[in-house]
Amino acid sequence: MRKIAKIRPLGIRHGDMVKVMSGRSKGMTGKVLAVNPAKNRVTVEHANIIKRHTRPNPQKNVRGGIVDREAPIHISSVMLICPSCDKHTRVGHTKLPDGTRVRTCRRCNATFEN
Repeated sequence: MRKIAKIRPLGIRHGDMVKVMSGRSKGMTGKVLAVNPAKNRVTVEHANIIKRHTRPNPQKNVRGGIVDREAPIHISSVMLICPSCDKHTRVGHTKLPDGTRVRTCRRCNATFEN
């Protein structure tokens, strides 16, 4: 019997600025284009570029050829960049007095806008 992976809330969301900490694109920064919580992967703009061989499709107006595109990276390989201290940081979760949960910077305790 196959185990089903439990989907946990991730600290990184679509549109966040992140820094790649390991792998082929180490040190690059970019915006998160897509998040796949089931596979724990994120797609970062201009990072982990692969060459994709595409077949032409006139119905979708797609030209064929070799196309450069971003591939997903494991979420443990990226860290969020704090907008206030402008450094890469771990993401903390704190509960406000009104009961809402917000993401916070572990370095400067600034909250990220949701």
